[in-house]
Amino acid sequence: MHIGTTLTNYIIETQRGIQGATGEFTGLLNDIATACKKISALVDKGDLVGVLGSAGSENVQGETQKKLDVITNEVFIEALSHNGHVAGLASEEMDEILELPKDAPRGHYLVLFDPLDGSSNIDVNVSVGTIFSILKAPEGVQDPKTEDFLQPGTTQVAAGYCLYGPSTMMVLTTGQGVNMFTLDKDFGEFLLTKEKVHIPEDTQEFAINMSNMRFWEAPIKRYVDECLAGKEGALGKDYNMRWVASMVAEVHRILSRGGIFMYPLDSKTTAKGQEGKLRLMYEANPMSYIVEQAGGASTTGRQRIMDLPPKDIHQRVPVVLGAKNDVERVTRYHNEG
Repeated sequence: MHIGTTLTNYIIETQRGIQGATGEFTGLLNDIATACKKISALVDKGDLVGVLGSAGSENVQGETQKKLDVITNEVFIEALSHNGHVAGLASEEMDEILELPKDAPRGHYLVLFDPLDGSSNIDVNVSVGTIFSILKAPEGVQDPKTEDFLQPGTTQVAAGYCLYGPSTMMVLTTGQGVNMFTLDKDFGEFLLTKEKVHIPEDTQEFAINMSNMRFWEAPIKRYVDECLAGKEGALGKDYNMRWVASMVAEVHRILSRGGIFMYPLDSKTTAKGQEGKLRLMYEANPMSYIVEQAGGASTTGRQRIMDLPPKDIHQRVPVVLGAKNDVERVTRYHNEG
């Protein structure tokens, strides 16, 4: 595959020769790309078309929805619900899975998506993104139930995200490595700009919300203290810290130049009866698939995220992902007790 290949041609070529591959999968990814192009245009225009600010509602997690949360959710539903490529959809913004209209043709895939990750940043013009995960619907199921979506991350057929920043980029894995596509707005296509992305095994950059330090478990505090100690500390090197508060932006930076991202379990979330902050099905699983396909690692701090058996469509989990050796160090600290 050469740089400049369109996303459509890339998908066709990579699926060629794979047993059971069909045009349905290519069509589904094209529909997702179309939805992301529409969202990119809305993000670009912002206040010019009145899409910034609060929508005056809350999502299932009790979080205040931005206008663009609601709008982008509808963009995805419109793009996918009548295309004949999916059997069902689930969104972070909806309480329950979306049942397709009775007259809509059915396909063989399930799509879970976070239509606008990091939307709290949108009003201050900081990068946001869309995350998606594609699963196979159980054989013969045309009207899936919630339990049909509750598959471990290891069963994902594909995962990706679209970053809306200075340029709009689609990052995708179909289980054959990770590739990046940049939207050429003059041409109207996503073009391959970086292939076989690889995350260095070691890093000197970490991302975590330091304001939560007082709530952390001892293993996380130990690792961050070692980072802060720099060359004089146990790790023997100086670290930089970054925090964007948009998972798409954090992961994209790690894919581009390395690093580790942590949103760990802490006493603040457990006091609320939660097992973490980020959503397993809409954020943690797809991002873990991408990171692992790029040579990185992704755990809860205790175990591999993609091995987790999902218990709920909106389940939350702790996340530690990025540079393999650093993630393994954090995980070891947890398992040492």
